[in-house]
Amino acid sequence: MLEGVGVEVAASFPGITRLGGQIVAALYLSDGPRSMDDLSAELGRSKSNIFANVRGLEAAGIVERLRTAGTRRDAYALRGKYPDVIIGAYIARLRRVVADKRALSRRAIDILDGTRGPEASALRDRLTKLAQKYERFGLLFEELLSGVEGPIDLEALLDGLPPTVLKALAAVARRAIGLRPRPLLKPSR
Repeated sequence: MLEGVGVEVAASFPGITRLGGQIVAALYLSDGPRSMDDLSAELGRSKSNIFANVRGLEAAGIVERLRTAGTRRDAYALRGKYPDVIIGAYIARLRRVVADKRALSRRAIDILDGTRGPEASALRDRLTKLAQKYERFGLLFEELLSGVEGPIDLEALLDGLPPTVLKALAAVARRAIGLRPRPLLKPSR
């Protein structure tokens, strides 16, 4: 299990290694926060290697550092339930990528401002279309997930949607990617 989660997390997050994913799995399987010594012993890796990976997981919003009163050592835990913490980190990463692309496309259009000629016009048109696409994606994040940082319980979100709304969303999404609508998924409860 540690290896499988390690591969999954490493493949999904730039800068996080397979060991980082194994740390996620170890924290998920533990009964509570784990120290650097605990993680090092369990995973058979040096504390410096564990520390480097934990820092990447903290930066991704997956792991948090905790210190119990009266102790001198930090402990680490997932920021929320698994897989909710991973889903939240994916969405936060996607939100940052979209924000970066929005800003980049605006800057590129600004650079072309005042440039004349057919090549500049064609490039401006292409960049404007791209900017409009990223603006729409950005608005989607602002409208649906504004202020959401951290774990996201998709199961609760889906269970909270009326079946007719879920079915309509599924039909629109499937149509948008060229698939036929399917029967509605059953709630998990």
